[in-house]
Amino acid sequence: MTAEEVLEGLDEEQREAASTLTGPLCILAGAGTGKTRAITHRIAYGVRAGIYDPHRLLAVTFTARAAAEMRSRLNSLGAPGVQARTFHAAALRQLQYFWPLAIGGTMPQILDHKVRLLAEAARRLHITTDRASLRDLASEIEWAKVSTLTPDSYLEVAEQGAGRAEPGGVDHRTFAKLYQSYEDVKLDKHLIDFEDVLLLTVGILEDDERVAAQVRQQYRHFVVDEYQDVSPLQQRLLDLWLGGREEICVVGDAAQTIYSFTGATPDFLLNFTGRHQEAKVVKLIRDYRSTPEVVQLANTLLSDRTREQARLTDPPAWSDPLRLVSQKNRGPAPQLTQHADDDAEAAWIAEQIGVLQERAVPLSEIAILYRTNGQSQAFEQALAQAGISYQLRGSERFFSRAEVREALAALRTSSLVEEGGDTVPEAVRAVLSSHGWRREAPETTGAVRERWESMAALVSLADQLDAEREDFTMKAFLAELEERSAAQHAPTVEGVTLASLHSAKGLEWDAVFLAGLNEGLMPITFAKEQKEIDEERRLFYVGITRARTYLSMSSASSRHSGGRGKRQPSRFLRPLRRELGLEEPTRRIAPSSGSKNPNSSARSKKTATCSTCGTVLSVPTEVKRRRCAECPARYDEALFERLREWRSAQAEELEVPAFMVFTDATLEVIAEKRPSSDEELLKVPGVGKSKLEKHGESVKKVLAESA
Repeated sequence: MTAEEVLEGLDEEQREAASTLTGPLCILAGAGTGKTRAITHRIAYGVRAGIYDPHRLLAVTFTARAAAEMRSRLNSLGAPGVQARTFHAAALRQLQYFWPLAIGGTMPQILDHKVRLLAEAARRLHITTDRASLRDLASEIEWAKVSTLTPDSYLEVAEQGAGRAEPGGVDHRTFAKLYQSYEDVKLDKHLIDFEDVLLLTVGILEDDERVAAQVRQQYRHFVVDEYQDVSPLQQRLLDLWLGGREEICVVGDAAQTIYSFTGATPDFLLNFTGRHQEAKVVKLIRDYRSTPEVVQLANTLLSDRTREQARLTDPPAWSDPLRLVSQKNRGPAPQLTQHADDDAEAAWIAEQIGVLQERAVPLSEIAILYRTNGQSQAFEQALAQAGISYQLRGSERFFSRAEVREALAALRTSSLVEEGGDTVPEAVRAVLSSHGWRREAPETTGAVRERWESMAALVSLADQLDAEREDFTMKAFLAELEERSAAQHAPTVEGVTLASLHSAKGLEWDAVFLAGLNEGLMPITFAKEQKEIDEERRLFYVGITRARTYLSMSSASSRHSGGRGKRQPSRFLRPLRRELGLEEPTRRIAPSSGSKNPNSSARSKKTATCSTCGTVLSVPTEVKRRRCAECPARYDEALFERLREWRSAQAEELEVPAFMVFTDATLEVIAEKRPSSDEELLKVPGVGKSKLEKHGESVKKVLAESA
C-alpha cells in the first residue's frame, strides 16, 4: 500500500486531517464521524510517506480496548510497530524502565484496590467507616490525585468552595487527614496505587533531565485520542513528554465529556489553540454511524441547552457543539414511550427486541442502556422470560471464560493450524467444531448456547481479520488473540448488550433502547448544579449517538406495579418530544389514591382513552392514535400506505426526515378519520397550524383521490 493509497476513501475533512503531518493539529470530531479512521490513516500515511518513524510515535488513548483496536487498525493499514497505549500503560512502562536509574532499589508493588488500605488508614485515625463509604472515599482520593492535589492543597481548594460534596460521610478537613493517613500506610507497606504511576513518572521527568531527554529522544510525535477526557495530571505528563515541542495531534469532542467526576476536563481541548498558537483545527461533522432521524435528535438535545444559555444568570461554560450531518439514508422514526412501571417498561423492550429479531437484526447489534447498574435486573428478568440471550457489559470477561481458554489452547496446539492449506477461518472452524461450534446456533438457552456464542465470536473474528488483512496466517491470528486477551478487547458475542451509559462510550449498535429516562435518573438525583446537569445532558447525548438505525427512549411512571405513578419523564425529553411531534404525556391520579385534586376536572379532560376498548392511554404514540397497542387498527391500510408514499415524496422535496412531515401515528389517525376540511385536520393530534399550512392542501388531495 502506497502513501496515497492510504488516503483513498477518506472524506474531504478526514483527508485534510490525515494529510496534516507536522505541527500542532486539533481534530474536533463529533460522534460517528470517523475520528479513529482519520487518526489511524494519518499515522499510516505519515509512516508510508517517511515522515514518521513508527517506533518514535506514541498514540495515547483512554482504554486498553481502544489502544488494542488502534494497533489492530494500524496493522491492517501496513503500519505495525506504532506504540498505541493508555496514559497509564505508557507511564508504567517508563517508570519500570527508569526506576533503577532515577530512584534505585526495588520498585513498589502496584495496589489493586484502595479499600483495604483506606480501612487501615481510617482505623489509625479512629474513624468509623463502612464498605460503601470507603468506596466513596477512594473515588475522592483518585479525583484529588488526578487533579494534582495533595492532602494540604485539597483542603485549601475544598475550603475555598470548589463545589465538592463531602465524601463518604466525612467533612473535608477529616478527609484531608484520612488522605494523608492513606499515603502514610502506602509508604509503610512499600506500595503505590494506580494514580501514583502517573505522579511518579511526572516527578522523575521533572527532576531528572537525563531521563526526560531520553524519553523525548525516543518519542518525536504524539497523538492523543479522546482529548476531552484528559485530567490535569495527564496533561502535565503530556507536556513533559513534549518538552516544548509542538508535534502533537489531539482528537476530541467537548459534547462527549462524561467523566468529570474522575477529574476529566474539556478545558485542554477547548483551549488548545490558546496553548498552541500555530495549531490547525479540522472539524469532522459528517456522521457515518446514525440515520438522519437519530442525528437530528442528538443535535436537538444539545442545541436546546445552547438556547438555555442565554436565559441563565451567571451561566457555566457551554461551548457551541458540533452540528452533525448524517450521511446515511433515512430510517425509522425514533420511539418515545412511557410505561406504568419498571417491569412493564422492561417487558415492552423485550417484546420490541423480538420484533427486531424478526427483521433480522442480530442480538449482538442491540443494546439496552441505562443510567445506573442497579437498573439492569428488570431487563435481565424480562429477557430471560422471553428466551432472549444477553450479556452484561462489565461482568465476566470474555477471555476469562473457561470455554474460551480451552478454545485458545486447542488453537495453539492443533495440527490443523499449519497443515492442509486451509484458510484461517476454515482452520478455526475445524478446530472449534469439537469445542461446541456448529454452523447453526442451538435453539436452547443456558450453558450450551453460551458456549456456542463464545465459539461463534472467535469464528466471526477470524472471518473479519482474514477479510481485512493480506496473507493472513494462523500465527498472526493467535498473536491477535493474545494481544486482545491482554487488553480484554473481546470480540462480538451474540446476545443483547446490557450496559450503563458510561460503559457504552466508544461503542455502537444497530438498535439502542435508552431506558429509565425519568427525573432522578436522567439527570441523576445528585446532579444539582448547572454544570452537573450539563454533564448528564452530555451523557444522554452519548447514549443517543450509540444508535445506528433504531432508537427507542422510554420511562416508567412508577418503580413497582400498582405504584402511584409519581415519577416524571426526564426534562431532556421535552425538546425531543417536540421534535418528534408528540404531545406531552397525559397523567391522572391513581384510582387507588382516593385523594381529590382541585385540578382534577381539568386533568380528566386531558385523559386519553382507547376509542375501541376505552382503556386509559399513557404511551404518547397510543395517545396520538387514540388506540392501545392491543386493539386492531380501524383505518384503510391501502390508504395508510398511500399516505406514507405521499409523506416520503414531501420529505424528499423539503429535504427533511419523513417524521418531520407527519409521524406514522398521525397518518394512522388521518387514514381513520379521513378529514375533509382544515377544521377537521386541526383536530388530528400532530397537525398544528404550521403543518396545516405546509401540507394541508396536498394531504386533502390524497384523501380525495382515495375516497
